[in-house]
Amino acid sequence: MTAASPPASDRSLTGSTTNVSTLAGLLALQRPLVMGILNVTPDSFSDGGAFLSPDAALAHAEQMIAEGADIIDIGGESTRPSADRAAVSAEEELRRLELVLPAAVRMGRPVSIDTMKAMIAAWALDRGAAIVNDVWGLQRDPEMAGVVARYRAPVIVMHNRDVVDPLIDIMADIAAFFERSLAIAARAGIPRDFIVLDPGIGFGKTAEQSMMAIARLDRLKTFGLPLLVGASRKRLINAVAPTPPLQRLGGSLAAHILAIEHGATIIRAHDVAATVQALRVMTAIEATA
Repeated sequence: MTAASPPASDRSLTGSTTNVSTLAGLLALQRPLVMGILNVTPDSFSDGGAFLSPDAALAHAEQMIAEGADIIDIGGESTRPSADRAAVSAEEELRRLELVLPAAVRMGRPVSIDTMKAMIAAWALDRGAAIVNDVWGLQRDPEMAGVVARYRAPVIVMHNRDVVDPLIDIMADIAAFFERSLAIAARAGIPRDFIVLDPGIGFGKTAEQSMMAIARLDRLKTFGLPLLVGASRKRLINAVAPTPPLQRLGGSLAAHILAIEHGATIIRAHDVAATVQALRVMTAIEATA
């Protein structure tokens, strides 16, 4: 595989205009947006292996688009916060993505690449991905911010921690993390309005801290940036109502509706049809107030 720092070619600059206008266009809809999750992995916590074959993955992408997903988020490495999560080489991550991501892009719905690796982000952006979704918020791979800046791509900056600490003020920790990420982005030349912030529900947090991140999400509005929340099937639901991941739809919808109420613009979800329906009904009811 080639390195992740391609020159600013005509190809990447042409793609950048599309990427920027894609994010702006989505936000201009002025309604809650739904990002559908497509894990082409054998070990994701909820659906590992279900969409590992290209045919199954692409059929699921088509289904989520038909159900109303505004963005398809494709990942080739499980990022679940678990000690037994196996690291995946860039070569293996690319192998999982190469038959799926370009074909998903051709379906016409914006695609985000869920990766921690700058070289995978660059590969995906070269093949039409519109957004980079980095679960380490530009702070893990030192080349990531440069790739995002070079392609003028929007980026989702997610809060994360290596170690869970139940004693910390999680909202202060999230805010400090975002300040560091925004400083990295500024140094790399990423415009501030290309950035979406994600408090990282379930990542480096206790279940209670994850719930607090949703309950106090409006505190992050001070950054003046769009907020994304992904509580879909997460263990915070299990902490309240013990259930296996595939039976956590009700809890997912509750968390996501509250996230929107507290300032989220984008919801990242496995169950697209139910999420779209819930958010549309919520919006319709609010419109009658």
